[in-house]
Amino acid sequence: MSPGAGQRVPVVLAAVLVLSGGVLAQDDPASAPTPRFEDGTPNLGPGPDGLGFWDRGPGPQVGGADYPPPEAIPFRPWARALYDQRQATLAAEDPHVRCAPPGGPRQFAVPFGLQIVQAPHMGRIFILSGGSTRPWREIYMDGREHPEGDFLNPSYFGHSVGRWEGDTLVIDTVGFNERFWIHREGFPHTEALHLVERITRTDMNSLRYEVTIDDPHAYTEPWSAVWVKSWAPGQEIIEYFCHENNIDQFHMVGQ
Repeated sequence: MSPGAGQRVPVVLAAVLVLSGGVLAQDDPASAPTPRFEDGTPNLGPGPDGLGFWDRGPGPQVGGADYPPPEAIPFRPWARALYDQRQATLAAEDPHVRCAPPGGPRQFAVPFGLQIVQAPHMGRIFILSGGSTRPWREIYMDGREHPEGDFLNPSYFGHSVGRWEGDTLVIDTVGFNERFWIHREGFPHTEALHLVERITRTDMNSLRYEVTIDDPHAYTEPWSAVWVKSWAPGQEIIEYFCHENNIDQFHMVGQ
């Protein structure tokens, strides 16, 4: 966790989403209420039949994401320069094109959807990616703290601990490597990246995702984004492995 992060107030830059089209708003009578387990905990994934997954949303970017415009993001000068450089060769340099895992909030902003599996008997929640290399992310719900020093090994998904605040799952994550992009747009980050994600199933068909990005080495202050994922009922995530389905290799240069 970056020093002093707890004393700073995030700058929430994302606009409120207006749900329309194929996404059902929370007060839409056609949308069933949030499903729950017997103890009242919201079920963020499928029911007993195992069907359904979180597909794309109504946001304007890949996977339905809705990040603020670059002018509203508090880049440090070097981070803005790197962001601008990446705009010219997005497909060529994006690690995700080379089948790298979608680290950080990008797991909620890629095609092919995701699945959330709650395993209370294990004290864990798993987030499974439908595309890329079919990776999974592990959120510890057993009250543990983040490891420190050499015990925190930087990785694509970092070390995540979660807790419930009412019906919202709050995930705190540190320990990222620098080998992925936060989003397809090429937002930079460093190993100091600290994420706080808030996930709420507002009804059967809608998953509200809010992320606060705190990386004092890349940004002058924390900033946030919000979007909604749409439920695909009665379906299963298709089998997709990036190495077998990559049709963009002709745009890749270098390593």
